[in-house]
Amino acid sequence: MNRFARFVVGGAALFALTASGRAMELPAFPVLVPLTGALALEGQSQRNGAVLALEDFARQRKDSRIRDEVLDTGSNPQTAVQAFERAFGRVRAMEGAKPRALMGPIDGNSMLALLPLAEREQVALLAVSGTARLTELGNKYIFRFFPSDVVVKAAQARYIVETLGRRKIALVHQNTAYGQSGNEELTRWFERLGASVVYRNSLPVTTKELAGVIAQVRDSGADVVALQLHSGSSALFVGQAARAGLNLPIVAGSALHQPSTAALLEPSELKGVCAETASAPAADDRPALAEFARRYRERFKSEPDAFALAAYDAVRAALSVWFDAKPIHISLAAGPIPGLAMPYATDGKGNMAHDAIIVCYDGSGRTPRIAKRYSRPHEAARP
Repeated sequence: MNRFARFVVGGAALFALTASGRAMELPAFPVLVPLTGALALEGQSQRNGAVLALEDFARQRKDSRIRDEVLDTGSNPQTAVQAFERAFGRVRAMEGAKPRALMGPIDGNSMLALLPLAEREQVALLAVSGTARLTELGNKYIFRFFPSDVVVKAAQARYIVETLGRRKIALVHQNTAYGQSGNEELTRWFERLGASVVYRNSLPVTTKELAGVIAQVRDSGADVVALQLHSGSSALFVGQAARAGLNLPIVAGSALHQPSTAALLEPSELKGVCAETASAPAADDRPALAEFARRYRERFKSEPDAFALAAYDAVRAALSVWFDAKPIHISLAAGPIPGLAMPYATDGKGNMAHDAIIVCYDGSGRTPRIAKRYSRPHEAARP
């Protein structure tokens, strides 16, 4: 029987294989991500992280035939379903077998549409979407390698109330599954922490002019702004708020930690802005993270973010058990798995990531500093 051994050396996984006479199965790994549409920035990062993990695996095996099957889901659930079916058709045509695992898109609505398909095909569905509901539906094939909103919204709310000492919240969120999930979790935590939401607004991703919203925030008496917006909307709000002189601290969702989002803003517009996220590889000087960032920059000529690192860790985790005798979803659920961003272990629902950080910009550049780390912030004693 073939065995697959996993080693973590200097924070990067190296893979070694031994074979007993028969050829090893070569993985074809579908990567379904939004490369167009409202979540293209996040999707490109996700795609890059997954591809880098597959390339590392191929290099370490000295096998260039390992393929990534990247398909654009266009930030659209129907397109995501079509991409899923197309990916399975391609792999079956080439290999006579279905994929053993695949990376799902970052947007929650598309992931919700793929859950029944993953169950039908009995295939491990890797996720970096934060939408809380994904792991509340009893689907044993989903494995989320990015902290859910249950985790990161706890960190975001606790930082606002406990660290900044703010209690009158203006909460602006997207009208997508991601935005609604964050709105619900933030509201719960603000209530638990004794803070109140004095202003709330839900924005379509197509909204470009935010002067009216910013004026309403100012008039509401809020002493802080909590954002749960996608990348483009986050940059629009922060930029227009700076130009309008809103002069309130902004603590945003993970989209605003992205270097690609920060690149849309001037450093002065980012001053005093913070964001929750799972990791910040472009700003983390720990050796393993710094090495990942160096290789990512070299390969893609851009800065890595938490979505890229989560996708890298997710694909690497699936590949680390690829040659197990058990189905991948059984192996992933069996025990803790090392990662660069954090250690991963399922909570029984498929949530693998349980830590969060807060990053903040000081106005001198577009690279934030890590302001606070949280280990399992959602498990804190309730006020």
